[in-house]
Amino acid sequence: MFCYQCEETMNGEGCTKNGMCGKKGEVADLQDDLIYVLKSISFYNQKARKAGISETSTDDFMFDALFSTITNTDFRTTGIQERIDRGFELQKEIKQKLLDNNALDENNLPGIATVTPENLNDRNTGILATEDEDIRSLRELLIFGIKGIAAYAHHAMMLGHTNKKVNSFVEKGLVATTDDSLTEKELISLVLRCGEKGFDVMAALDMANTTTFGHPESTQVNIGTRSNPAILISGHDLNDLKQLLDQTEGTGVDVYTHGEMLPANAYPEFKKYEHLVGNYGGSWWHQKQEFESFNGPVLLTSNCIVPPKKTYIDRLYTTGSVGYDGATHIVPKDGKKDFSAIIGQAKACEPPVQLEEGTITGGFAYNTVLSNADKIVDAVKAGKIKKFIVMAGCDGRHKDRQYYTDFAEALPEDTVILTAGCAKYRYNKLNLGDIDGIPRVLDAGQCNDSFSLVIIAQGLMARLGFEDVNDAPISYNIAWYEQKAVLVLLSLLRLGIKDITLGPRLPAFVSPNVLKVLVEKFNITPNTTVEEDMARLLK
Repeated sequence: MFCYQCEETMNGEGCTKNGMCGKKGEVADLQDDLIYVLKSISFYNQKARKAGISETSTDDFMFDALFSTITNTDFRTTGIQERIDRGFELQKEIKQKLLDNNALDENNLPGIATVTPENLNDRNTGILATEDEDIRSLRELLIFGIKGIAAYAHHAMMLGHTNKKVNSFVEKGLVATTDDSLTEKELISLVLRCGEKGFDVMAALDMANTTTFGHPESTQVNIGTRSNPAILISGHDLNDLKQLLDQTEGTGVDVYTHGEMLPANAYPEFKKYEHLVGNYGGSWWHQKQEFESFNGPVLLTSNCIVPPKKTYIDRLYTTGSVGYDGATHIVPKDGKKDFSAIIGQAKACEPPVQLEEGTITGGFAYNTVLSNADKIVDAVKAGKIKKFIVMAGCDGRHKDRQYYTDFAEALPEDTVILTAGCAKYRYNKLNLGDIDGIPRVLDAGQCNDSFSLVIIAQGLMARLGFEDVNDAPISYNIAWYEQKAVLVLLSLLRLGIKDITLGPRLPAFVSPNVLKVLVEKFNITPNTTVEEDMARLLK
């Protein structure tokens, strides 16, 4: 194997035997094969679209398959192999439809279009198949951004929202990574277009969430426990949470959110459920201890699963794109998921062990913040707020991420943190106070809600009279871990945002020459020390 798609990659270079995430080498190789098959499907889908042929709908499959290859998602050889097999079925169907309509010259096909189940093992599908370091870097940057698109598109699709232009771009981007004629300049353009489509897909997911569950509201989220048996739900999929809450209502079983499910507590629709108690624990990497102490069953709805301990794997359930051998995987039937097995097990379990008590504040998406824009603008004009610091992105288990806690604590009292994603767990339980009733940590929600931070920044800065957000009193100190954060970064770059500080270390897949381009064009800077970065970001 060779994998360097996440921040934890071995020695900052690449994992070559097993992944630091816990992924086995065999699974990594199968994921490379799956991406290769998806490129082949994309080739045929593009042909079908151009020919005006009603091709087999592949969006559900494409997005699920891409999502399954994101860090900490599907660890199963069976899960990835099943997707490869289904991919070849779709490829064959689309190809035959093209042939039937005389829309394909079977004697003039590129290599990616000729892959079959029989010759797949003869292909070099891995990352290192691209020999040129800079071309490889740009191709993988594009693919990782596309994986981020797929994750957000998948969640939106579960709520009935799609964006055909985004879907078409995903196919175009995947095929482009097989085109040896494309120059570095052309690939850079595609990478930035990926950021543009990333913003579009985050907007689509926001529309899906808010039209279904209402706009998040400023909310005090309970972090203590009750004495009832309970189910813990983690991941990102709000549709899964809705179905679980409906099925647990009146059963005497409580539901707690975990990790990136925390923001769900701020949606009006979920506030209707009295048995949605609050949030339990912290970000994804704490789950071995927190799932153990929770006592009840745990439902993982998306990425961010950590290889589980044997002591609780019998009460671990997965659904959607995430999976792990030994955990029970729940598949939908007619669009619905049956959680009765989880509920039945929960009733026989002890209540969760209380880890902490009190509340944390959330629900500061764009609708809430901009509804209070006059108050915030007045605080800025009065000099009470001098700087906004965007500290969005991912959390991680390395000790150097203590930097983000230290940075938040050291910020002057006239600064406000705008955050989204699980990076917030590094500082959302600190007592940072408020400025005239405005909390100094404004949490917009999940990683996809970084879209909300852009809308907030644009809205506030327009009211303050800034035409260019880069001239406004706002700085960016972003933490990344996996491919959705890569997409968020690309979206910020596509919007023209400059001077971003990125950490805790720069991506291994960005070659020195590609990094030089990003530095020259956008002045991306790696984080250093709290003192040095603060001096730069607060000026």
